Amino acid sequence: MAVSARLFARGGFDATSMRDIAGQAGMLAGSMYYHFPSKNDLIAAVYEEGVAEIDSAVDTALAGLDEPWPRLEAACVAHLKALLADSAHAAVMTADLSRLDPRLRRRLVTMRDGYERRFVELVAALPLAPGTDRALWRLQLLGALNWTPTWYRPGKKSPAAIARAVVGSLRPHIT
Repeated sequence: MAVSARLFARGGFDATSMRDIAGQAGMLAGSMYYHFPSKNDLIAAVYEEGVAEIDSAVDTALAGLDEPWPRLEAACVAHLKALLADSAHAAVMTADLSRLDPRLRRRLVTMRDGYERRFVELVAALPLAPGTDRALWRLQLLGALNWTPTWYRPGKKSPAAIARAVVGSLRPHIT
């Protein structure tokens, strides 16, 4: 799975073959099909593993928090730390799905939407101004976080500092 994530991240889904993955994993190409009936099944498994990792990190971060803004901030910090901790999974999790086979795309979008439901709930609990389009607000937030792996370089700002800054920039300021 780790080899698959790394190769998908490096070359994309289309450019990575089952033979490439098997070779890097020290397996015979045909052996891959014993574990995964198709390349699409392997892509889905790698994607599902990435979603589960991020989901678990967010669950842990939210434990014991009750207030809406601290909950959202903790979820965003965990989300971004998980994305940046493993650049291969980050690339797979934030990949453009539009060019995939429609059935595979639906499968991955369903997984992504399941994970993002927690952000729907977190944003619903926020005291935002009346008339705020909460769906658009949430998509801006996740878009900013999910784009971070494309420009992030370790050393200047921590993932936690970046996540807090993103939330802070979208948080209404009362004067």
